[in-house]
Amino acid sequence: MIQASDPFETYDFIPQKDALLDSLYSPLPPYLRINTLKTNEQKAFEIIQKEGIELTPIPNVPFFYRAAWEKGLGHALSYKVGLFYPQALSSALPVLALALRPQDIILDMCAAPGGKTTYMAQLTGDSSLIVANDRNIGRLTSLTSNIKRLGITCVVVSSISGEQFPPQERFHKVLLDAPCSGEGKYRLDREGRVLFRAEGHTNLPAIQKGLIVRAFDTLIPGGTLVYSTCTLNPMENEDVITYLLKKRPAMVVPWSPPLMSHPGVLEFNGRAFSKEVRHARRFYPHEIDSVGFFVAKIIKPR
Repeated sequence: MIQASDPFETYDFIPQKDALLDSLYSPLPPYLRINTLKTNEQKAFEIIQKEGIELTPIPNVPFFYRAAWEKGLGHALSYKVGLFYPQALSSALPVLALALRPQDIILDMCAAPGGKTTYMAQLTGDSSLIVANDRNIGRLTSLTSNIKRLGITCVVVSSISGEQFPPQERFHKVLLDAPCSGEGKYRLDREGRVLFRAEGHTNLPAIQKGLIVRAFDTLIPGGTLVYSTCTLNPMENEDVITYLLKKRPAMVVPWSPPLMSHPGVLEFNGRAFSKEVRHARRFYPHEIDSVGFFVAKIIKPR
């Protein structure tokens, strides 16, 4: 076993942390999502395999496959014509937690580059109304390009700061995949140095707290908000949920994910969180062979 450095030194809540640290020296496997809005799943599967891309289906995660190809998936003709979207397996989880219906009016508050937006459109048969918002105008190019490439018509794109998004109660479902420190993406080089570490000194928890309150305020009574990040840091996860529970009459509810997971942590570095955060789910890279994630499902009472 390689002796890994420990970028998660204070995270004593991680199960089998030695296994996680050792796994960080290996690249994450590629996954893709077959797009059934262009053709049926079996036909797309056959076309993609004919290009030499080997596909292994992921049980209970609709349309997701583990992929093996000697080239980058973005070079495939089947990608260029919109038959699939390269996507981390764990990024399906927040969308599945929403339990979408075709008639839902949906907000994706931080949408670019569009993997979760387009998955929502696919799961609702391109018949819902989805507002895909991102404050970063530079990222709208990739968002709109992916929407068009996959043949989606139900998405409206906007560019508003999430904290300033109009708070009228109009959405049945809201996804807030918040900007975060990205610790779930960490890999280590041969010297044990962290790759893909987010740079800068932005106060991410403050941003996340502003976003989650505004996201909750856009829900209709009885609506569902899913808050997710690709980080392991409780101050960007459980602490943000606890903040919302203090500010609004929100309820964190249980849900059953299709991948191995753990409950939210109740304490970190002497800081206690709401007991409701135990209903959130944590996903660790070494257990799911994908990016680490945090997902909380929240209901606005009627």
